[in-house]
Amino acid sequence: MPKHFSLLSSDSLARILGSVVLAAVVLLVPAAQAQQQEIVWSAQEAPLHDQIRKLRSLPDDVRATTTKSLALQIRQLPATPNKVRLAVGLANLSTEGDFGHDPLQEVATTLADTLRQQPQPDDKGQPAGPYVELATLVRYEHVQTSLDVPQFKAAMAKLEAEDLRRQHVDFTLTDLQGKSWKLSDLHGKVVLVNFWATWCPPCRKEMPDLEALYHRFKEQGFVILAISDEELDKVKPFIAEHNITYPVMLDPGRKVNDLFEVEGIPKSFVYNREGKLVAQSIDMRTQKQFLEMLAQAGLQ
Repeated sequence: MPKHFSLLSSDSLARILGSVVLAAVVLLVPAAQAQQQEIVWSAQEAPLHDQIRKLRSLPDDVRATTTKSLALQIRQLPATPNKVRLAVGLANLSTEGDFGHDPLQEVATTLADTLRQQPQPDDKGQPAGPYVELATLVRYEHVQTSLDVPQFKAAMAKLEAEDLRRQHVDFTLTDLQGKSWKLSDLHGKVVLVNFWATWCPPCRKEMPDLEALYHRFKEQGFVILAISDEELDKVKPFIAEHNITYPVMLDPGRKVNDLFEVEGIPKSFVYNREGKLVAQSIDMRTQKQFLEMLAQAGLQ
């Protein structure tokens, strides 16, 4: 599920954003979108739009309650295209960390109700972004929905097919120290593949937790492969400044990003010692959430 583009350049937007986030971009980068489509928010919608844009500035506990409140308020709006934009934008930001199950469930219920009111057309033969956003919440965040329409079923099938392909990917990349890493050579170890970038605030927020977990478990055969699609002159000083010691490698042509079908970051995949994909995150994770993922690979 694509994420985190408030600080992207136009080039980065073009590379990273897939159809699933087009509605969310309206919320997070309104100036760029306004050149293509003028969005007029009603008196009811405008305050909700502003609150969603400010969610990242809130403390986590306040953000959780605000997210739930926004979901309930959006649900009460009249059915308009802006209601879809608000519901998708809130869903896109609701998974940046651990804000509890209840807010996520309310977000999913609001998005499902909105799609029930305003069905979205397919996007070039693929399920429209809002259906994929909802399917992502259901599949990876374990919320429930009563939406039972062909578009949603197609979105769920799309995610399942992507996961099957990720199970069999392999790649070789070189880290910043010149060491070559091949995923299939790491059988016998627990591997966390993390896609990130220096411009991505949630990526930066989870890095200290990844560093702490790397030091905690590396003697037990835990490996982190952190992959950025940026250039060396951006990544190397950033890594040095933040004292990151786990392997960091570059994918400037996005070949590995494409293998994993990564459309938004941060995103992490955990493989157990047999090379089986056992857990993944669709967004930023806290240390507690990462520990839950690693436990599925046998690390305690």
